[in-house]
Amino acid sequence: MKEFIFFEQWYYVLIIAVLSYLLGGVSAARIISRQKKGDITKIGSGNPGSMNMARTYGVAVGALTLFFDGLKAAIPVLIVHFIYKDYTLSGTEICASDFVRGVAILGAVLGHIYPLFNHFKGGKGIATTFGGFFAGLCCESIWFLLIVLCCFALIVAYIFYAQWGGMGSLMGISLCCAVQSTVFFIHYGANLSLWLLVIHGLVACVFVVDWIAHRANVRRMFSGEEHRTSLRKKKKA
Repeated sequence: MKEFIFFEQWYYVLIIAVLSYLLGGVSAARIISRQKKGDITKIGSGNPGSMNMARTYGVAVGALTLFFDGLKAAIPVLIVHFIYKDYTLSGTEICASDFVRGVAILGAVLGHIYPLFNHFKGGKGIATTFGGFFAGLCCESIWFLLIVLCCFALIVAYIFYAQWGGMGSLMGISLCCAVQSTVFFIHYGANLSLWLLVIHGLVACVFVVDWIAHRANVRRMFSGEEHRTSLRKKKKA
């Protein structure tokens, strides 16, 4: 294994963060809605995300938006994993890929929520978070990926029957973050090294950013004013 010395190669991490952020800022919802002669930011909840796209154009279009928004994090995560999977962080046995993947996911999620070219007004980051963690866990083990896919299926079922899209989304990203942190614990145990704390911190940052992006949804849920998402009524595009 080769050694990744952060203080000598920090600029690579910065480049990864910036490129992931810029890719995250590409809005699939805006692109698709323009193709349909509309502007998703002025329809429904105004959120350029898969949930509002499903409500507006049907489940198929919502799923397509979800897929492309997920790719925005999955692509950089997979690229940096194959670059750094044979490196360890300086002075540790921790794989450098675990750290750099966290940077890529956080960058893509921030780009989706606060896109530079759309006046820092984007979506809620859920699909991008799912895509990043799915890709990351796929790099770890196919079994970890299967666990998250089962969690994802349960969340979709919850949204389908309970019709609470915001709550289902938050439950989903919470499960993803919990699974990823658990995987790190399985690999490295209760190691309190600075690098492992940083890696767990990156997962926590994604969790917090997503919840902050949903603060209005949380307030509406508590006040009983949250939009229902009836996927059963939106099966056809």
